[in-house]
Amino acid sequence: MGGVEGQDGSSVSDEEWDRFLRESVKGAAGAPVEPSARARGVERRLKEGAGQAEGWRTYSPAWPRRRTGWYVAGLVAAAALLGVGLFPQQVFGLFDGDDGGQSETPLAAEPKRPGAAPGAAPAQRPTWDEPFRGSPAARWADGAAGITVPAAKATGWMDAAQVDKALEQSRRFLVDAGLDRGVLRGERPTKAIGLLNPHQSDVQDYLRTALSSKTPAPTTDPLLLFSRFRPRQAQLVGDVVKTRGRLSYREGRRGALEVTADVTFVYPVAPAGERGRDTDIVRTIVRREVVMSWDDPDKVITEPGTMSLVSYTLDLTNGGCSGPTGYFTPPFDAADKQHADSEHRLDPYDRSKPVDSDDAQADGKKCVTATRS
Repeated sequence: MGGVEGQDGSSVSDEEWDRFLRESVKGAAGAPVEPSARARGVERRLKEGAGQAEGWRTYSPAWPRRRTGWYVAGLVAAAALLGVGLFPQQVFGLFDGDDGGQSETPLAAEPKRPGAAPGAAPAQRPTWDEPFRGSPAARWADGAAGITVPAAKATGWMDAAQVDKALEQSRRFLVDAGLDRGVLRGERPTKAIGLLNPHQSDVQDYLRTALSSKTPAPTTDPLLLFSRFRPRQAQLVGDVVKTRGRLSYREGRRGALEVTADVTFVYPVAPAGERGRDTDIVRTIVRREVVMSWDDPDKVITEPGTMSLVSYTLDLTNGGCSGPTGYFTPPFDAADKQHADSEHRLDPYDRSKPVDSDDAQADGKKCVTATRS
């Protein structure tokens, strides 16, 4: 039996030499592997970033990523090239962002303001079973899951744990004001009110007037903060309200934690008591921007667990064009639809611009025509 001489002069058998060559090609279990430049760069950035705030935290699944060797990557690349050659439109569509609802893949969370409006969706009418059909909202998250909450770090008078709690309570306010089923049926928004500083006199005056008057003024309309439908006029279709938006924060006045919410709510509704194939389904779309201040109790009179409102505004489409009634009034018939101001148009799914930046809002015309629903 032949052999190969080792470094110490000993003889290595042919079988051992063959095994050595096979393991060298395959990579013996547990053998150290020299990391690539990309891997070393990632490792260095992770070490340099130790102790920094996490990335944006969301409530959707975070798919794990695993780096593999060049062999597997080569097969994937070859398959991708073949796919591009055979089905170019379908393959490139996989890498699009918000395509307006053409894809069924849920959108990732929104960590910052998007750069453009969603793409156009196929012209499809909503149905009772698919109330978001033909809408970009079909790919949005359900309910509270669509409100992205950033990672917390010490800001102003609060440490990181206090900021995290304030962010969760800010999100809770949006849920209680815009998603609570009782509030949507016109009930008093007790839980949302409980998060507001009872010592903020202007807001407390607004709440008393808005929730007691049968004919509120534009400045005391409860819809400025709360989403409400009159049960005898409209009903929600299904159990889901689609949302998309985010919270952000910074240090505010007197060292307060100032939280800004920018969230769009999509409510599919139908005339009360109607259900069936020919039911007229309308999507009332509300984009709210609410700025909340979590004040330092040593500097501002407040109560634990409550915040003050700095500002609140909204863009509303398909919610009524007559004078304020305290409830959304979806346009279920042609007469209602004719009240919309055709000179001022708004894409209610375009989140690339600030709330209330449309010309129709600037010159006092609160009713606009939605370019899509």
